[in-house]
Amino acid sequence: MSVNEFEHTLNLNLLLKSLPRDVLLRMGSGLELVDLKMGQVLYETSQIISSVYFPTTAVASMFCVLENKDSAEIAIVGNEGMLGVFLFMSQHASPSYTVVQAAGQAYRLDASQFNSEFYRTGPLFKLMLRYIQALITQMTQNAVCNRHHSIDQQLCRWLLLSLDRAQGNELVMTHEHISAMLGVRRVGITVAAGKLQAAGLIQYNRGKILVLSRKGLEARVCECYPLVQREFECLLGNQSCHSV
Repeated sequence: MSVNEFEHTLNLNLLLKSLPRDVLLRMGSGLELVDLKMGQVLYETSQIISSVYFPTTAVASMFCVLENKDSAEIAIVGNEGMLGVFLFMSQHASPSYTVVQAAGQAYRLDASQFNSEFYRTGPLFKLMLRYIQALITQMTQNAVCNRHHSIDQQLCRWLLLSLDRAQGNELVMTHEHISAMLGVRRVGITVAAGKLQAAGLIQYNRGKILVLSRKGLEARVCECYPLVQREFECLLGNQSCHSV
């Protein structure tokens, strides 16, 4: 891969794109572009974090898993973010279960090399603190949404968050998988998806969801989605939204 191709691919991840060139040059030797398969487990609960991932085209979900194996998605991460954030939060093991939701690529970086740059307390340090704030906002709104909003609204939120991180307007996901993501019964997802399909907003067929009207989903979603979206826009767009 040429230098220009390397830099172009790095720019596909919005966090890497936000970093100064000198930081990327120091990290560059350790950044490895890897293929991630749908269903691939990146971190088991309590697993020591040996590498972090910066998705470019892949999308992954972070889950909280209970003792009885029930689970619910706490965050979804795509090219706006990084996987393995607990590494720099005084915890070298992951408290969540992380699995690839949509196949694609990501840059993998050894944990020690990431920490070497992070603890310089320079641009990467400041960017990661802002990213954690955005990620916590997503986790918080997910928890509130799952408790207080209808399944229809939760599904719209999940579809829009997934769409923001997907390549195109098609999502490969069964109702069963979505019910596991949201921690609700499958029949509830089936009914909610049926309403969206009847309204002409989505088309569902054999585990694939084609979004026909993003504006229609945005009109139905609760306030949780725009709050999360605005937080990430502040992180990656208008840097004056938050000061560190």
